Amino acid sequence: MGEPIYITGAGIISAIGNNKSEVLCSLLEKRSGIGEMCYLQSGHTELPVGEVKLSDEQMRGLLSLDKDKPANRTSLMGSIAMKEALEEAGLLSDVANMLLISGTTVGGMDYTERCFLDLQESDEQLRVLSTHDCGSTTLLQADYFGIRPNNVTTISTACSSAANAIIVGANLIKAGKASRVIAGGSEAITKFHLNGFNSLLILDPNQCRPFDATRLGINLGEGAAYVILESTESIRERDVVPIGELRGYGNACDAFHQTASSPNGEGAYLAMREALEMSGLHTDEIQYVNAHGTGTPNNDVSESAALKRIFEGTMPLVSSTKSFTGHTTSASGAVEAIICLLALQHQFVPANLGWSKQMEGGITPSLGEDHYELHYVMCNSFGFGGNDSSLIFSRYNGCLQPTRQRSLRPVYIRSVCRYNPEDKIDNLREFISPIESRRMCNLLKSALVSSMTALREAGIDRPDGIFIGTKFGMLSNSEKFLQQMCREGEQALGPTLFMQSTHNTIAGMLAIRTQCHGYNITFTQGNRSLDCSLCDAALQIALGRIDYALVGCHDESTLLFSDLFKRLTGEQIAIGEYSTSIILSSSAEGSIEEFRNF
Repeated sequence: MGEPIYITGAGIISAIGNNKSEVLCSLLEKRSGIGEMCYLQSGHTELPVGEVKLSDEQMRGLLSLDKDKPANRTSLMGSIAMKEALEEAGLLSDVANMLLISGTTVGGMDYTERCFLDLQESDEQLRVLSTHDCGSTTLLQADYFGIRPNNVTTISTACSSAANAIIVGANLIKAGKASRVIAGGSEAITKFHLNGFNSLLILDPNQCRPFDATRLGINLGEGAAYVILESTESIRERDVVPIGELRGYGNACDAFHQTASSPNGEGAYLAMREALEMSGLHTDEIQYVNAHGTGTPNNDVSESAALKRIFEGTMPLVSSTKSFTGHTTSASGAVEAIICLLALQHQFVPANLGWSKQMEGGITPSLGEDHYELHYVMCNSFGFGGNDSSLIFSRYNGCLQPTRQRSLRPVYIRSVCRYNPEDKIDNLREFISPIESRRMCNLLKSALVSSMTALREAGIDRPDGIFIGTKFGMLSNSEKFLQQMCREGEQALGPTLFMQSTHNTIAGMLAIRTQCHGYNITFTQGNRSLDCSLCDAALQIALGRIDYALVGCHDESTLLFSDLFKRLTGEQIAIGEYSTSIILSSSAEGSIEEFRNF
């Protein structure tokens, strides 16, 4: 058996409940939370959504948050879920030194999009921008509990963000870098990503039906969920009883397409295989899989193929709970992890609501099972950019396993390449054709050239993992999409800008370019984004999981952003692209120096 990470607390807020007890009742009663829009002010009222049944003001009240204290819907939901998890773990008054690792993609977009046009003309609401980015949103949650800013990390790998937050937290505990970690994610529904998904024609105007032959797509949802991860030593020190165990996990990349999954589900298959190998379990020991199961034609075919490849003749019960909660995007990995823990604790299998007709070549999902014996369950989260992650949970077996002492391998810097706005990129055609170049924004070009140059200088064709940091992500594309939506309305938005707007677009592009199917992650923690990426890459090498890491930090500034930033802070930012790429290696041969800062 693999060495477990212990879970001592869990908290959740979603369309089917504002805490674990309410969520459990909805699951057992097979009651969906998807319905008409109530809080999101969108013109697309024909689209059902899974909203949390609270206004921002009501959530502020639950948190006793002063009206002048900055917050956005993502941070409010995140704080509510964190509070429940910390209370269950008995750590609410002892959080200052804990690590918070959270996944989100929209951050404070819900407030930004409401006043985006006014911001360009007036300074009245300018402070909204100070909490717009993902990292700042997580800091709002940390500030509420008194967690130190340097103990905060934000991950943005689209729909696998929260699952990857749990993975990073577990790795830190295994490496002896932390003893207690709060890990999960939070995501509010915004007009930005509702319209983005709608431009891709993958939103269902009726309740979603994952794995059904008549499925048409996603119902967007929102919510937050967090778990408290602890080491064996911390459990013994506090004399507490875990509520569950994280037995294994895997992070892999499909390296196929920015928004579509491969027909054979390669990334999903690799993530599930890695999770099983780490857990030490055989496929016939998994009793239930909480599938990613979005209800899109593409995902359900690809995930079915991956599930059949990994389980072959031992297929466990499978269901998607997105027909309960809606697709909570960056929070979904943690929301569904809590659902898995509830299923283990109460011995039932959640239903795949809405399913009635077998899809060709697909798995046959469970319609729910009461009083079903569960020992090990798998939870899948797959995102844009091919970011695929899988987690395996179990009930606490009553026996604490001693933490295995690991000797960490040394890590070396092999090469470094940097580009600043004043630098001219004149070797683009060495790495990409003119036709491909025309489909890429300037930040993608800068990231590609710096990354491929660093790999070439290091003598490496394909890295084992890709680790990207970015403060604002694909700023230019996001800004253009937002401008179009706010000025021209929600009815005629095209998909191109949205497809290249997620923070992990660069990591996905580099995986496709290098055909790297290994570990893939994107950090977005303000000025610490590069440090977070370097530390995670070094940790993967030190733990012996990879030998070569492509690490990068890529950002850009537009004319509008530069103006807004100067008005907000008084500082001037040069317009253009900033790219830094670093190759880390397990071998001292050909290295520049040893990397020790992790």
